[in-house]
Amino acid sequence: MPNQSELQNNLIKLEDCCSFNPRANKDSLSKECSFIPMSAVSENGLVDLSNSLSAQDPKKGFSYFENGDVLFAKITPCMENGKGAIVDNLLNGFGFGSTEFHVIRANSNVILPEWVYFLTKSDNFRKKAESAMTGSAGQKRVPLTFLKNYRISLPSLQEQKNNSKILFKIQKIQMHLENLLNILDLSIKSRFVEMFHKKQSIKSVNLEEVCSSIVREPFGSALKKDIFVDKDEQSIKIYEQKHAIRKDCNIGSYYISKDTFEELKRFKCGPGDILMSCSGTIGELYQLPEEAEVGIINQALCKFTPKKEINSEYFLAEMNHIIGHVGTQGSSIKNIVAVSQIKKLQFLLPTDKRQTEYACFVKQVNKSKFAIQKSIEKLEILKK
Repeated sequence: MPNQSELQNNLIKLEDCCSFNPRANKDSLSKECSFIPMSAVSENGLVDLSNSLSAQDPKKGFSYFENGDVLFAKITPCMENGKGAIVDNLLNGFGFGSTEFHVIRANSNVILPEWVYFLTKSDNFRKKAESAMTGSAGQKRVPLTFLKNYRISLPSLQEQKNNSKILFKIQKIQMHLENLLNILDLSIKSRFVEMFHKKQSIKSVNLEEVCSSIVREPFGSALKKDIFVDKDEQSIKIYEQKHAIRKDCNIGSYYISKDTFEELKRFKCGPGDILMSCSGTIGELYQLPEEAEVGIINQALCKFTPKKEINSEYFLAEMNHIIGHVGTQGSSIKNIVAVSQIKKLQFLLPTDKRQTEYACFVKQVNKSKFAIQKSIEKLEILKK
């Protein structure tokens, strides 16, 4: 083991100051203890300790850890989302949990668990871990060799202690601000229900009556034969659905030739159009901003162009409310097959005044959300 002076002046491997995935001793297998599934660990380092294993419950096959150990989610998308925590206050001082955790135990003579935790939470660490993942799509995992061989420069224990205190304070403020964002989101949803769906008598029409177009690019189209990875002067953007990490309709970066675009231009979309996912995570909505490029949608998306008299904020809210009524098919991956189903959805059509009133409320709340989000981003920069 390198001495403290050597550790402070050189890049060292994480395995030089930590051990990994410790084995449970026989005594721990016969005692009551905490149990932590993956769902009990948040992206903010919080752990739900309400689950436990009795003395008689089988414990073999789970990850073992003790107070002060660091849990690192190794499987996608939990790893990319930032799941991980320092475990403490465990029942009888130890616990078992998901096999999808790597357990990291700090050598307290040279490195603090808090320092290990913030290391594994850093963007740089997570990006490198993502690149090192092995396995098939949806089942990729960070190998233990990545953790062992990851190189770090190690400050003194006092520096680690001082900086960890600051980092925890920043994280606490960020969590408070994120809770405020959730409260503001709930206020928008509550206001919408109160204004339009709670003992209200509002005219209902088919969705197609409030849109100038509703379009979905068909399966097996010409799109599949002519895709570029990089943009060039002769290409047009394809808007595609991304699953995994983003909660909204993430915009892709594939392009097709102008000739293929001419064949498929009936599926054209541009600024102001609203895109909805029709496969897997059905119903996610995204409005293309004013600076968006003109392009086409791929087959996982449906495009809505609301009529000019329909307020877009109200349209998005009502779509979120009614989309659950559309039929789907498929076992592992659900799909909306027929656009005709979507067109016949019942859409509440309040007066222009009521739509504008709701949109003004959303605009004011979004101003507050924007300010809070900027504060969170500034704190993230400070933390880095």
